[in-house]
Amino acid sequence: MVTPRRLPRGRTALPPEEVTRVQRGRLCRAMIEAVAEKGFAATSVQDVLQRSGVARQSFYQVFSSKLDCFLAAFDLATGYLKERITEGLAPSPGDPDGGVHPLDLYERGLTAYLDALRTEWPAARLFLAEIYAAGPDAVERRAANQELLVSLHADVLGATDERGMLACRMIVAAMASLVTGAAATDRRDRLDEAAEQLRAYVRALWDAGFFAPA
Repeated sequence: MVTPRRLPRGRTALPPEEVTRVQRGRLCRAMIEAVAEKGFAATSVQDVLQRSGVARQSFYQVFSSKLDCFLAAFDLATGYLKERITEGLAPSPGDPDGGVHPLDLYERGLTAYLDALRTEWPAARLFLAEIYAAGPDAVERRAANQELLVSLHADVLGATDERGMLACRMIVAAMASLVTGAAATDRRDRLDEAAEQLRAYVRALWDAGFFAPA
């Protein structure tokens, strides 16, 4: 994710909506960094202000509360992950004419997802671990994103019936458990182990006939 630039001191020629956009981005990034360091419960609005360089009055012109800012930061992290996964699943010039095997396509998406977590580890910790400390609204938002991942797995692996959808839901649950454990313990190195376990699990489900044939 790109950190929004600081606004110049004094008067600025930027239109008000651009000022708000820049401030919003800086506050979200500051929230991610503060929560990654201190946890959601211990993070205060003042922590976010110190990291962002945004005035308190400006903060409350953009967000109504710490939670509001946290949820916006969560959405920012979610958007980044979706972009990386989409890029990973995009066709490449070296793909065979008959298309990519679903297991190979799954490998692409998984690699893109885990690489994004490594690259944006503070955001990953917010997205995976601290979301549960932010209350029911945040958890509900995380659950909605999990359902989107289930649908994505179904598209990639060719799940066409209730059995296949259940398998996709199990894959996403396993993935969430493995990567959340890595984030909660601040062990980025455990993502490689998670990747191997997920690959083996998905292949076993494929070989057992849980998905439509390629």
